[in-house]
Amino acid sequence: MNKKIAIIGLPMDLGQSRRGVDMGPSAIRYAGAIERLQGLHLEVEDLGDISVQREAQTTDATNLKNLSQVVQANSKLAEMVDRTVTKGVFPLVFGGDHSIAIGTLAGISKHYQNLGVIWYDAHGDLNTEETSPSGNIHGMPLAASLGMGHDSLTKLHGYVPKVKPENIVVIGARSLDPGERELIREKGIRVYTMHEIDRLGMPRVMEDAINYLKERTDGVHLSLDLDGLDPSEAPGVGTPVLGGLTYRESHLAMEMLAEADIITSAEFVEVNPILDDKNKTASMAVGLMGSLFGEKLK
Repeated sequence: MNKKIAIIGLPMDLGQSRRGVDMGPSAIRYAGAIERLQGLHLEVEDLGDISVQREAQTTDATNLKNLSQVVQANSKLAEMVDRTVTKGVFPLVFGGDHSIAIGTLAGISKHYQNLGVIWYDAHGDLNTEETSPSGNIHGMPLAASLGMGHDSLTKLHGYVPKVKPENIVVIGARSLDPGERELIREKGIRVYTMHEIDRLGMPRVMEDAINYLKERTDGVHLSLDLDGLDPSEAPGVGTPVLGGLTYRESHLAMEMLAEADIITSAEFVEVNPILDDKNKTASMAVGLMGSLFGEKLK
């Protein structure tokens, strides 16, 4: 794994309906992310936060909430991530709601022939304007990156698609809308729901996912939504879903990814300190980062 890391914050909550996740990047930093990574002898540069334009909610002749603001912020993120990868530096993005993955993937994918994506999340985020029950764009970033959805989202940073369906692995899903299930079946996207994780165990799931991606990709992006963890352990998220992954299972997943040495970029999203308990969820994010970047007990 690249020893040079650039941290980029996108403090945006416009992709969903609950305020507070815009404070996620600050909460993650406050929980000691930079110090944790530097303690692993990594060269860390914090590039700060991207400014987000806040206006009254706009509809843009669509049911997508805050579309123009989300596109503007993600365009800035795509440019910054693109420059980071061009310099040979590992981009580590702190969100913000999960709509920021549209910009992250747009900035990364052009540098790879077959970028793999691990979507660690309770949700599939595979909705489009037509299938979304809410119009919240944080439920659409994976679909948009596949080239499905509103043109301003799919064409961000000037190319379509960012990722192929056969290069995606979703881990921890337990809340999928009907349109998402149909898309998963249609595209053959590999999804490990909590049912598979309970039956097979996390070691088997991660081995399968790693081997699957190793065969077909030349880089892998980890998009980790803290609501992938069970809300009893990670309460500070906007869309909690019961029956999620444990902190220990998640640590093991990150440790196995570190051993496999396949991750080339990452983002940690949906930390909402307003809904949290003493910054517990941000601290968990930092702990998982440590494992992802090779931290070991011995």
